[in-house]
Amino acid sequence: MSTSTSAPGRDAIRFAYWVPNVSGGLVVSTIEQRTHWGLDYNVRLARVAEAAGFDYALSQIRFTAGYGAEFQHESVSFSQALLQATSKLKVIAAILPGPWHPAVVAKQIATIDHISGGRIAINVVSGWFKGEFTAIGEPWLEHDERYRRSEEFIRAVKGIWTQDGFTFKGDFYRFNDYTLSPKPVQQPHPEVFQGGSSRAARDMAARVSDWYFTNGNTPEKLKEQIDDIRAKAQANGRAVKIGVNAFVIARDTEEEARAVLDDIIKHAHVEAVQAFGDAVKQAGAASPEKQGNWANSTFEDLVQYNDGFRTNLIGTPQQIAERIVALKAIGVDLVLTGFLHFIEEVEYFGREVLPRVRELEARAAAGSAGVAAAEKRVA
Repeated sequence: MSTSTSAPGRDAIRFAYWVPNVSGGLVVSTIEQRTHWGLDYNVRLARVAEAAGFDYALSQIRFTAGYGAEFQHESVSFSQALLQATSKLKVIAAILPGPWHPAVVAKQIATIDHISGGRIAINVVSGWFKGEFTAIGEPWLEHDERYRRSEEFIRAVKGIWTQDGFTFKGDFYRFNDYTLSPKPVQQPHPEVFQGGSSRAARDMAARVSDWYFTNGNTPEKLKEQIDDIRAKAQANGRAVKIGVNAFVIARDTEEEARAVLDDIIKHAHVEAVQAFGDAVKQAGAASPEKQGNWANSTFEDLVQYNDGFRTNLIGTPQQIAERIVALKAIGVDLVLTGFLHFIEEVEYFGREVLPRVRELEARAAAGSAGVAAAEKRVA
């Protein structure tokens, strides 16, 4: 199949990819990963992804090294570089409340929004790794307090972007008759993403976020989360879009794809996976309900550190396309993808998987239209 560069319809499922602006790739394994954290590689990747039909790219924020992550480019400035190299791709810059103040973020993002013609968004990361905060001298808050701060952060940023004379009296942030000028190009404001699986994360998203990212999971478990957050958002008079993480292994045969997965896990860096698992499960256990991202992750799940294998986009292009459309059917609006060898696999995904997704979506839409027309005739 040929790569499709036409814009998807309004109801089409969207696609994003993790920007490898941090070294080490996206799996905690000694297997070869043909990817690179540097600017030249990432500019090539952004252009390939844009041509392949990707809608978004998500830059990562790290202040300290983990396994393989000795080098970490800062997310906002790196996002701007990718925007300068592309013309349609929207880039989501990861932001960490604490190191960033909402006034700084609001002004940074408004300026980049003008420079890029309205193609910047933010992902507000509440934080899960205490060691990172300790290393840079930032206070470490308890689990629900981190989400309470993030909610104030989002309320403040959105208020600055949309109001003149903005005044806000919170526990973490205070503004007095502040006016940002110029305001962002995007109306009413740049999109705000957030992640998490805990009750506090879902409740916060239902109240203030535009998009909610969740770790990879089975369709059944994802539907439970999606139904919960959408019900909570509706109760607040809001709508929240859903993105799900997925590590994609698309090959010409299912056997090839499964062999790649087996090889990744076979070469997992055991000590690094276990250390990461200990850290993230402590973070989840710190939530009042003892749940959160990674609460039920196995060793194999943690080899891809956002549970990307659990979404099961592993197989032939047709199998993956069918699973993506099934995700859409349970309420997923966007798939956040990771790959072993980014440039070549993003290209393959755009050529072989994405057109099949659009074809399946078109068939489903035609079928629904036919049923509606038949029902109308009967009525």
